[in-house]
Formats: sequence, C-alpha cells, structure tokens
Amino acid sequence: MKSSTKSSLALRLAAALSLAIPLMAQAQTGENFQLYVTNERSADVTVINAADLQPAATIGVGKRPRGIHASADGKLVYVALSGTPIAVPTIDAQGNPVFQRGKDDDDDESSHADKAADGIGVIDVAQHKLVNKLLVGSDPEEFALSRSGAELYISNEDVKTASVISLSSGKVEHIIPIAQEPEGVATSPDGKTFYVTCEAGGEVFVVDTASFKVVGHFSVPPRPRSMAFLLDSAIGFIPSESTGQINVIDTANYKVLKTIALPQGSRPMSVKVSLDGKKVYVSNGRAGTVSVLDSHSYELLDSIKVGTRPWGMVISPDGKFLYTANGPSNDISVVDLRTNKETGRVKAGESPWGIAIVGR
Repeated sequence: MKSSTKSSLALRLAAALSLAIPLMAQAQTGENFQLYVTNERSADVTVINAADLQPAATIGVGKRPRGIHASADGKLVYVALSGTPIAVPTIDAQGNPVFQRGKDDDDDESSHADKAADGIGVIDVAQHKLVNKLLVGSDPEEFALSRSGAELYISNEDVKTASVISLSSGKVEHIIPIAQEPEGVATSPDGKTFYVTCEAGGEVFVVDTASFKVVGHFSVPPRPRSMAFLLDSAIGFIPSESTGQINVIDTANYKVLKTIALPQGSRPMSVKVSLDGKKVYVSNGRAGTVSVLDSHSYELLDSIKVGTRPWGMVISPDGKFLYTANGPSNDISVVDLRTNKETGRVKAGESPWGIAIVGR
C-alpha cells in the first residue's frame, strides 16, 4: 500500500475516532439512572436509560398521566392519572377568558370525565410494571411527597381541593378546600408546609403539614404552574404562564417579593433550582426555550433552545444535565448544563408531560 494511501486511511480513522469519543464518553459518564416520562395522550410512561439515551420500557398506566415522582428509596414511581379529558383552558396566553374550543393547543373535543380512571398509579421499578392505583380524590394533576416520604400531597384540579394520602394505609386522611384549578404542589425544604398553586385565579395556598390547615394565602399573576425553593434561604420561585413572568416568593412571610419578566414569548411552566443553588431554570412552553437565571440577583444569564413546548423538567443527580419534556414533538431534550446547549433529543410517547429520575 502506498504511503499516501496509508496516510489517508490514518486520517480517516483518526477522524472517525474523534467523532466516536464524545459518544463513548457520554455512555461512560456514570449516568447510572433512568428517566421516567409521563405521556399524557398515549396513557403510558416511557423509561429511558440515561447512560446511552436508549428506551428501556414502555409502561401502560391509565388515562392522562401527568405529575410523576419517585419514592425516596427509588423502588416505586408514583404517577397522577385522570379521567377528565383535556379541556378548554379558562384563560389564554394573555390572561383573557377562553369561551370557545380550538383556541388553545390544550384543547380536546372530548367532554365526558371517567372518574373511575382518577388516581395515583404506582409503578414497581424492578418490574417496570403498574402494580397499584391509589384513590386520592377527583382529577389529580400534580402532587408532592412529604419530607418523610410517608404521605402524598395532591392537587384535585376540578373540585378546588388538595388531598393528603397516607402511603402506608392507602387512604385519604385530609381534604383541604382551596380555589379554582389547583395545579402545582411543592413541599417546603423543612417539610413543615406544602404549597398549592391555583391556575385560574393565580392564588397560592400554604398548608401546614402538622395541622393540615391553610396558614398562608397570596396571589401571583395568572396560571402559576409549579414551584421550587432555594435551600439556603427563605426564597421560592413560581412561574406565571399567562404573563411570561417568574415570581420570587418570601416563604417566611408568604408573600411575593419580586416579579421578573422572562424573554418575550415565554409561557413558563416548570421551575427548577440547580443542585448548588446558584441558578434557576424555567421551561418556557411555546417559546421552546429554558431560561437560566441567577438565583440571588435574578439576572437572566442565558436562554437555551430546546424542543417544542417544553413542560416538565428534571436535573440529573450530578447536576450536569437537564431534561425537558416536549409535548407536541413527543420527545425529551437533553441539555448539557456545563455549556447550556441542547445535545440531543430522545423519543418518548405521545405528549410527554413530566419527568422523574430513578437510580439504578
């Protein structure tokens, strides 16, 4: 073989190896966990191996799976299920009332609720199988685990309540009246309270986890979807979808400290705080982006382009990656938080909504 040919082959081999090394490195980074993704329209949960971003299982769970969280020991995954059809939202992107179908991409022509489908599904991680369904009241959308992991705090969207269920008995122990369309639920870092955001009127309720009485009540701009907390101070963050804002909350006094405008076109959904507490990530829905803010100065640091209409988000256990559920494009974006760049997408089911992480 001529030396020039050998040289050419060597160059091509080197080039091929240079392309392969990043992929090999990604598969060997120790990402020993799985992503569990709820697919609202296909009534199932997609399980994805984080190490190689390959599907591991598809688990049928029941109608409209949305909120999803893993037990503290990682042996179970809980999924909010609802037989209430996807319906016309009460207000549009500008906060105005919606009176007709077909005006929003949340719309569906179905109109009859199947109350027998409501509940919290329980997935056995070892079996990749739905093993139980807990009856937790009407139309559960989101929920949070208690700090001890012994209870679930649940929003019951269509009946204006929050419910509390004991996981040992499987029974609802408390029902707390709140306001119209409760959605997001978050347990405070000290476990002494949980917060429920009410989508329609922008009301936020704070419930004491000892007495299960409402101890705080304040309002933010319309369609608050979720909440996250700083661990080193009495600060929380609540997005307002309709106005494209993120609200900074004084969690010691239950009031809004500051409201920050996100980039134009943002319809914020999910909010997460980085593991080191220095940054806040907000999924911006139809804008197709994730905003990155400084968690103390509230300065906008970056805007990350991801998939179509990102909703639920989760951060990897090592804090290096962020994953977003992109409903209309039926996929999951993988974001490298060291570069704030989307590095890939993984197919999920129909209309992925929420994501949870389970160690292996």
